[in-house]
Amino acid sequence: MNILYEDQEVLVAEKPVGMESQSAKSFEPDMVSEIKKHINKVSPNSGEPYVGVIHRLDKPVGGVMVYAKTKNSAESLSKQVSGHQMEKIYHAVVCGKPVENSGTYVDYLWKDGKNNCSKIVEKGIKGAKPAELDFRVVDKTQQNGEEYSLLEIKLKTGRHHQIRVQMAGHGTPLWGDQKYNPSFQQKKIRADIALFATSLSFVHPVTKKKMTYTVKPKGQMFDLFSL
Repeated sequence: MNILYEDQEVLVAEKPVGMESQSAKSFEPDMVSEIKKHINKVSPNSGEPYVGVIHRLDKPVGGVMVYAKTKNSAESLSKQVSGHQMEKIYHAVVCGKPVENSGTYVDYLWKDGKNNCSKIVEKGIKGAKPAELDFRVVDKTQQNGEEYSLLEIKLKTGRHHQIRVQMAGHGTPLWGDQKYNPSFQQKKIRADIALFATSLSFVHPVTKKKMTYTVKPKGQMFDLFSL
């Protein structure tokens, strides 16, 4: 866990690929337990640390996250999320190329909790929620006769598996996505999904200063591009 910033109110860290962003039922490490260990190590006599989960990243996705260290900060940051004031930028490698070099996708997603997946559905479907993102093609390349595009994606809403579902639904599924990319659903090989949360901006709950943290996307497919 790479800590990018910390004070009495917030902690910004880079979540590793393959780690849960909140407390997990398994015995594997998760971000909340790792942050609590860190706080206990730095301040061993402060009692049980408070770690507020503000937003989430899928287990196979790494990148920048912010956690609250007080309830007041958690409330402030959560309001920024619900008010779409927290800016989240991702990089992704998709199979193929979008029709346009930049654009906006607006869809309605329905979460299938039983199978842990989401689907693009019609607006009137019960439980369907609007999902919106902006994208732009940063670069493209070919490998073994296949075309791949590097996208910068700005999330406007935060739905379950949103980027993965919308990109697949619009004909450019993410490389390595065994849940939504048909090319990888039959493969037994382990492949890190080519999606990374590269930048996060928010207003500090106390100082009211805008804070932005950026990390370089990591993963085997990102190495094909100059970043």
